Amino acid sequence: MSEKILAIAAGHEITEKELNNLISNYPPEQQIYMSSPQAKQQVLEQLIAFHLFHKMAVEEGITKSQEYEEMVKKLKVELASHMAATSVVEGIKISEEAEKKYYEENQAAFQEKPQVSAKHILVETKEEAEQVAKEIEQGLGFEEAAGKYSTCPSKDKGGDLGYFTKGQMAPEFEKAAFEGEIGKVIGPVETQFGCHLILVEDKKEASVRPFEEVQAKIHQQLIQGRQQEAYNAKVKELEAVYGVERKEL
Repeated sequence: MSEKILAIAAGHEITEKELNNLISNYPPEQQIYMSSPQAKQQVLEQLIAFHLFHKMAVEEGITKSQEYEEMVKKLKVELASHMAATSVVEGIKISEEAEKKYYEENQAAFQEKPQVSAKHILVETKEEAEQVAKEIEQGLGFEEAAGKYSTCPSKDKGGDLGYFTKGQMAPEFEKAAFEGEIGKVIGPVETQFGCHLILVEDKKEASVRPFEEVQAKIHQQLIQGRQQEAYNAKVKELEAVYGVERKEL
C-alpha cells in the first residue's frame, strides 16, 4: 500500500510517514499537542519550507561550497562519535531490586519535613489584631475577617497560606503555627511584618515518601550513574588503545 502524500514541495513528495517521523522527535508532552489537525498542519508547513530551502540550496550551489563541505565533514564526525558513545551506554538496565536497595540505604534523601497548613490575618498593630480576634470570637468567620482586615495578599484566599515547612516563615510565626492547636485561633503573634492571627488547619508529621512515589526518580538517577561509569571506563580503555597526549591550556 502506497504512502499517503500530504504535499509536494519542489518536486519532493511529503508523506504522512515523514510527517509522523518528524513529530516523533518532539518531547512526549509536545507530541500530545501535535496530535491535533491544526498542529499537524503547522509541522507540515515547516516540512514544506524545509524542502523548498533545500531546493534553493542545491540550485544556488550552496551544497557544493567549501563551507558546506566543511560543515558536513564536521557533522559526520560528531554523528559518528555520538553513535559510538550511545552504543556504550544504551544497553544498561537497572532492576527493581537495585532500586529498592538504593531506597532502603538512602532514606534520608526521601524524608518529608513536618508541615503545617494555616490561614492568617495580618494587621499593623497588636490592638488591631486583638479587636479582630474579638470579632471572630463573636461569630465572624476567620476567612471573612481575613478578607475584611488583612493586609496580606492571601486575604483574597481567606488568608490561606497552604502547607509550609520550618524555615519558610518568620521565626515567631513559624513557632506559633507549629506549636499551635488545630482549629484554634492563635495570636496576636508579632513579626517584622506586623501582627498576625493564625488558624492552624492541619499538621503533617515528618515521614518518608513511599518507594512507589520515588521509584521513577531513583531509576533515572541509577541509570545515569551507571551510564556515566560505563562511559568513563570506555574513555580510559580507548585512551589506552589509541593514545592521548594532553597539552597545557
